[in-house]
Amino acid sequence: MSDSADVVDHRPLIIAGTGSAGLTAAIYAARSNNDPLVFEGDEPGGQLTLTSEVENFPGFPEGINGAEFINNAKEQAKRFGADVKNGVVESVDDSRRPFRVELTNGDVYTADAVIAASGASARTLGIPGEDELMGYGLSTCATCDGAFFRGEDMLVVGGGDAAMEEASFLTKFADTVYIVHRREEFRAEDYWIDRVQEHVDEGNIEIMRNTEVTELHGTREDGVESVTLVSHPEGYPTDKLDDPETEERDFPVGAVFFAIGHTPNTEYLVDTGVELDDEGYVRTKGGHGAGQTETAVPGLFGAGDVVDYHYQQAVTAAGMGCKAAIDADDYLEEQKRAEAKSGETAAADD
Repeated sequence: MSDSADVVDHRPLIIAGTGSAGLTAAIYAARSNNDPLVFEGDEPGGQLTLTSEVENFPGFPEGINGAEFINNAKEQAKRFGADVKNGVVESVDDSRRPFRVELTNGDVYTADAVIAASGASARTLGIPGEDELMGYGLSTCATCDGAFFRGEDMLVVGGGDAAMEEASFLTKFADTVYIVHRREEFRAEDYWIDRVQEHVDEGNIEIMRNTEVTELHGTREDGVESVTLVSHPEGYPTDKLDDPETEERDFPVGAVFFAIGHTPNTEYLVDTGVELDDEGYVRTKGGHGAGQTETAVPGLFGAGDVVDYHYQQAVTAAGMGCKAAIDADDYLEEQKRAEAKSGETAAADD
């Protein structure tokens, strides 16, 4: 770590992330006069900026564009005094106080408290058409976007619990839901496999085993129109493209949902005392009453998709961001009281 002379700035509170959780935390923290500094990483706004329309956040009866929602929240935070800077947090040194926060560009900041709201990045396939059609017929959140494609044939990629849950949810809107899985057996729990089988029996879901998507076709104007599928009887067909048993075909669908998991953006917390689960999500105190967003490190809090691997909704992330800001404010106030008491004791000793 750099010496104190190299510290760019000190703040009572630093927030990592400008998604729904981070910006809500910034609004509350700024209104509490905690002068928050918010770092906006490589994916400003997080998952919401990949959504063309947000229709399930209260207060927007006509819906709102995801990027516009984030920009509005950012301006709201700035209005109350939050500072937003571009920067990716490389590491947090929790071995001393104040915390030392280093960015990937080498800049160092210090803070009395830190909120980790850096979110989770949806895993994608890295196939042609993916970048162009993300948010335009391609989605990583069925709950967010399924209703936009009512009456269409929809395709879900994945074989775990998330894929089974999203496919089941999409039967509310789709003509037919197709599940594409690269091998024969699913990784999902029996509960979800049984739920999906019920939909298969009812004709709402069809399963394509030992199959992978290799390309998406369509335009931003018209959305997804079809996908290219490859299949092999022994599974993992993209590893066997030269095998004569591998079959390739174009398949018409109106929407595609990737349900192959998320990667929490918590690399910068690995060397701290913060507890992470096996997938890298932040463990917080949770439960009832105050301090629900506290981590194992006093003064370091977690909020949003960096903690929540299940709901992953804008509104739940915002609620957690609010909690984290209030918890951080309580912590900062307690630190002030402790310092004041310490000062009084020292003065009395003199």
